[in-house]
Amino acid sequence: MHSRSCPQAVTAAILLLASALVSAENKTVVYTVNYPLQYFAERIAGDYADVIFPVPAGIDPAFWQPDAEAIAGFQAADLILLNGAGYAKWTSRASLPRRKLVDTSAGFRDKLIENTDRIAHSHGREGSHSHAGTAFTTWLDFSQAAAQARTIRDALTRLHPDGTDTLTANTLALEQELLDLDARLKAIVAGNPGKPVIASHPVYQYFSRRYGINLRSVMWEPDVVPGEDKWLELEQLLREHPAHWFIWESRPAPASLERLQQLGIQGTVFDSSANVPESGTFLDVMRENVKALDRIFRSPDSQ
Repeated sequence: MHSRSCPQAVTAAILLLASALVSAENKTVVYTVNYPLQYFAERIAGDYADVIFPVPAGIDPAFWQPDAEAIAGFQAADLILLNGAGYAKWTSRASLPRRKLVDTSAGFRDKLIENTDRIAHSHGREGSHSHAGTAFTTWLDFSQAAAQARTIRDALTRLHPDGTDTLTANTLALEQELLDLDARLKAIVAGNPGKPVIASHPVYQYFSRRYGINLRSVMWEPDVVPGEDKWLELEQLLREHPAHWFIWESRPAPASLERLQQLGIQGTVFDSSANVPESGTFLDVMRENVKALDRIFRSPDSQ
């Protein structure tokens, strides 16, 4: 009896292996230009796709310049998720298959914000650039992030119509979490509307518009202690915008925090999470951001 069952077991194992190989071959390969899109796509796709975000850690994906190997990876993908809004300008110059491109912010193109700032500055390895043109951190308005997620769902559903129910359910779960944060932020700001806040960089345009934050931006890098000219500019700004809180994109130099405290200003981090965080997920980072904003708007200083 044992000898007769062995061929059956071998046959079953072969069939399982063949099924696994077919499943792997059927997986969609998705490339993304930033981490939020990678996170959304992974949450939505589940086992239907391998999602690849090739930008190295510590680099701002908006200004990353891919090498030939990285571009070849995008070209070979089944789906290329773009943020839109002028994000990752290299994509408009590279030879990428148009039929594979998905602009995830196309659905709210009429709501995009134009920047007027043309001051060039550097982000370490990314080199010199300015923030002129279209504001691109669209996902910091969580209602827009939910719209981007739905666009990803639609693109994946076209490739996997058999997975419509799963892809839809995954998207609804993600959307609910994003909209919960959206509602929380609205409630936080409503408790102290008009409170002046300063940001270290002009990347919070959609965030401040959506949640009604009285926000002004300077052009400071977290890891660089500003020169005296920057401090003089800040003091001038404070005369018309008397903020007691300063938002940084990432952890600032201690000397910058100390100097701000001398001016009666506290600092906190609100991370855009454009690249993969050191720990946790996109939503983990955003929940910490919401806590930071809650501290700002609960603080006793007010306009």
